[in-house]
Amino acid sequence: MNTLCLSAADPQAAPIAAKIIREGGLVAIPTETVYGLGANGLDEQAVAKIFEAKGRPQDNPLILHVARPEEMERFCHHIPKEAYLLAEKFWPGPLTIVLPARDIVPKRTTGGLSTVAIRCPASEVTREMIRLAGVPVAAPSANISGKPSTTTAQHVLHDHDGRIDAVIDGGACSVGVESTIVDLTEKPARLLRPGGITPEQLTEVLGELTIDEAVTSQIDPTKVVKAPGMKYRHYAPAASVVIVSGSREKAAEYVHRYFEPGDRVLCFEEELPLYADCDPLSYGRESDVNTLSAGLFDALRILDDPQIHRVYARCPEGGGVAYAVQNRLKKAAAFHIVDAEAAL
Repeated sequence: MNTLCLSAADPQAAPIAAKIIREGGLVAIPTETVYGLGANGLDEQAVAKIFEAKGRPQDNPLILHVARPEEMERFCHHIPKEAYLLAEKFWPGPLTIVLPARDIVPKRTTGGLSTVAIRCPASEVTREMIRLAGVPVAAPSANISGKPSTTTAQHVLHDHDGRIDAVIDGGACSVGVESTIVDLTEKPARLLRPGGITPEQLTEVLGELTIDEAVTSQIDPTKVVKAPGMKYRHYAPAASVVIVSGSREKAAEYVHRYFEPGDRVLCFEEELPLYADCDPLSYGRESDVNTLSAGLFDALRILDDPQIHRVYARCPEGGGVAYAVQNRLKKAAAFHIVDAEAAL
């Protein structure tokens, strides 16, 4: 198979990609979060190709992407008023809402559940493709399952060139981490995955929000989950990842004490001088957490090298978008965190 690379600037990109989707093929799509690997979300055979291409566990639900917020009613029922409020404020955008699924949505798309995760992405070319296809597009991140997510078309081609029908090149993703997922099938609403829409922003609309245990810890792999990225080790390079918390000075002292040949350091741009002799890689500035969000997966993909044995990583603190960066790094590290202040 030759993977067709389409430019988002080309007026024919959306029609060509829509035709592939209608015919049951796979198209990697740009969004503001990460690139997704899309198929007709109502076609079980097409959806099965996503799982095959990614090597994705069958019980890991997919997100259904729609062209317009109003389409939520076509695929979901018993929609609470909070869903409309969230859609009005954050759609199109990096927010996914879990709602009861209508029978039209196949169980293969929902991971066997009675609920469906749904969102309206910000990318204009992707929404136009969905509109022209006339069907919702099921799309997880376009990486090989468990590996760092794809934030450029080049990342997608690295993983899937010759294995999928097409990729639409929309440039680098602006948010850089997967969408926020909030479950509205229970009260109070539950945050299943942090992302570009922050817990603070959700609370402003919802009033109350609980945090699922999967956000802050590794959960039982036998547990049934309602959204992607909750229970499996995700976003990880081949090497083991160790998050080193604590002050800059203590963290650097800890890393220097245990650093060995084959190790790498993933740190903030401001900390590069502290690790000059440890082959450091910056993924953004601690003073601007949006650069960390946008740069995280690109850095993790660079570190996905069989010659690297261990990665010592620095993680931002606080809420907002930093909360999403923390979640992705902790997932990549399988929640292996060392407190340098206590360890030294």
